[in-house]
Amino acid sequence: MVPDEGGKFEVLVDDRLVYSKLQTRRHAEPGEVQRLVREALDSAAAG
Repeated sequence: MVPDEGGKFEVLVDDRLVYSKLQTRRHAEPGEVQRLVREALDSAAAG
């Protein structure tokens, strides 16, 4: 995690953006970030 200012919340996996509060203009739903991280890790392992 990298602290930032201004309500920015972005999650990266291996330098790939998997969730951005700024892009979605909403807070993540419960479990959403976990699911997106898991999918990104599974994709990286398969590829």
